[in-house]
Amino acid sequence: MPSVMGLLEERERAARQRVEVLQAELQEAEAAWERFVIARQTVAEVLAEPPVGEEASLAGVAGERPARVAGAVPGSVVPAWREGLALDSLAPDYQRLVEVLAGSGEEMDCRQLAAALGLEVVAAKVEGVRSKVKRLAARGWMAEERPGMFSVLAGRADGS
Repeated sequence: MPSVMGLLEERERAARQRVEVLQAELQEAEAAWERFVIARQTVAEVLAEPPVGEEASLAGVAGERPARVAGAVPGSVVPAWREGLALDSLAPDYQRLVEVLAGSGEEMDCRQLAAALGLEVVAAKVEGVRSKVKRLAARGWMAEERPGMFSVLAGRADGS
């Protein structure tokens, strides 16, 4: 008769293997989803561009691009931060993350951010927040000075 510890170890091993399979599937699904988001946004940007001749007349001066209307739509790509880029260039979900983090004045982890956003602190919601703040950090809107701890860099929350 197998020991209780042996049975527990077998079940633990099986559960770990299942988690690894699910994590791999999740990564693949997220990569596919991100490709579709980028493709849709690229098409939307291309369709929003005025024809070449119309662009010059709208600008008033040949070679000068007309200013884009500020604001972003949900699901839009997170632009790399640069001097003078306004917070409203981010999608609303990303704006809220930056605002909440800036308002706290402290580093926060993804669980704290999820709670501060009023989300249920469950793995799916926390991982969604993690995905967004990692993207914001990679594009210069936030800092991750310690693993899993995020803060807003100076000037990012007000677009200065």
